[in-house]
Amino acid sequence: MDELNKLGLAEARDALRKGEVTSVELTEACLSEIEGAGALNAFVHNTPDLAREQAKAADARLRDGEAPAMCGLPIGIKDLFCTKDVPSQAGSRILQGFLPQYESTVSQKLLDAGAVTLGKLNMDEFAMGSSNETSVYGNAVNPWRRGNDDAALTPGGSSGGSAAAVAADLCLAATGTDTGGSIRQPAAFTGTVGIKPTYGRCSRWGIIAFASSLDQAGPMTKSVRDAAIMLGAMAGHDPRDSTSADLAVPDFEAALTGDIRGKKIGIPREYHMDGMPEEIEKLWSEGADMLRDAGAEIVDISLPHTKYALPTYYVLAPAEASSNLARYDGVRYGHRAKLEQGDGITEMYEKTRAEGFGHEVQRRVMVGTYVLSAGFYDAYYNRARRVRTLIKQDFENVFAEGIDSILTPATPSAAFALGEMKDTDPVAMYLNDVFTVTVNLAGLPGIALPTGQSAQGLPLGLQLIGRPWEEAALLSSAYALEQAAGFVAKPQKWW
Repeated sequence: MDELNKLGLAEARDALRKGEVTSVELTEACLSEIEGAGALNAFVHNTPDLAREQAKAADARLRDGEAPAMCGLPIGIKDLFCTKDVPSQAGSRILQGFLPQYESTVSQKLLDAGAVTLGKLNMDEFAMGSSNETSVYGNAVNPWRRGNDDAALTPGGSSGGSAAAVAADLCLAATGTDTGGSIRQPAAFTGTVGIKPTYGRCSRWGIIAFASSLDQAGPMTKSVRDAAIMLGAMAGHDPRDSTSADLAVPDFEAALTGDIRGKKIGIPREYHMDGMPEEIEKLWSEGADMLRDAGAEIVDISLPHTKYALPTYYVLAPAEASSNLARYDGVRYGHRAKLEQGDGITEMYEKTRAEGFGHEVQRRVMVGTYVLSAGFYDAYYNRARRVRTLIKQDFENVFAEGIDSILTPATPSAAFALGEMKDTDPVAMYLNDVFTVTVNLAGLPGIALPTGQSAQGLPLGLQLIGRPWEEAALLSSAYALEQAAGFVAKPQKWW
């Protein structure tokens, strides 16, 4: 078989089980591709020797007929997941040299399922960003280009390295995390599929925290079927995470019937934003038509508190970040600033954090500290918590009326050029999350998948939002949309 790195999880799994290919061959194909893709800056900590060992062990399991779901499949791990004896920096200088002596629950589950880990993937620092431009490793680059334009484009963020690696076929799939859209926005920018499960479906233990009530891990893959396979391996109860749900994990792949006849799909009127590009509006309308043609009923719905979602998110997420990031002090691990004679512990904290954190992280920590301070706690933080409850109630009301899932755009535009928005007002960058943050605030599952292309040939994605804990039904609806859209475009190799 040629170009093994271009296979998806389902195709590679079937080929492995038929004996048409070995895990060692698949792994070597990906390692070779990673070696030649330095221009994308997607992989930042390579583990080729570890991958080869895991591939050999997977081949032995396959020969013995003991092959679990992901056995022998080479994947990438976002740098936010702690991986035993492999650098885990969260894209930040402050965690330079940190080698965890433990494995995150999600990465351990993938290893237990037989996955082969190729290395760690680039990301925005501490998952704070929408363009992968805040990383200590430098920008990850989107493998897609605009027409004949050579400008380097963002792969989205914060899981930009994961999205770029999957889109460029450097790995068969990758892990991502989503706090306000960090799986779904990069998936839409790179023509890949990304699902954020219900909050609590995947354990957060061993994932470096950004905003604990919003963070959730999920897969980034080449197809909806692959997302179902990988989510099944990642999900499950973990007693070490107090927010992890003690619920059985369904067979997500078996649920992919694509039969959505009689399903009610909601179209929220509040998501028709002023100034939305015509091609996004058109894509959304065409997506609704595809679902209608597949037998679903399209229903106009209202989510009235949507307009407050971004400000609510940008109060709550920085507040939790300022609390979570207080532990990085230069005392126990990671970067410590050089001190001058006479410097005490206060100076050590100040200098270490000033050197270790990038500007975007500093900005969010300061915003979070401000909204949690005594004089402003009620005015900002408590008010945002109340609005979050109202946003969640909007979704509950809609689902109570019989809506099965909700169709929205995934992003307000196609991928933009690196540097295009970095030095403008940070609020302009935050607007990239306008369609995704509500899902995190309400703790719901959401999936982004490619359904069309922009006038300049870039992928455009739509988002489906599901009922809590009903990822199986959501994946089936996404599968129907994927079949109808028939998106098969790939970036032309320039790297």
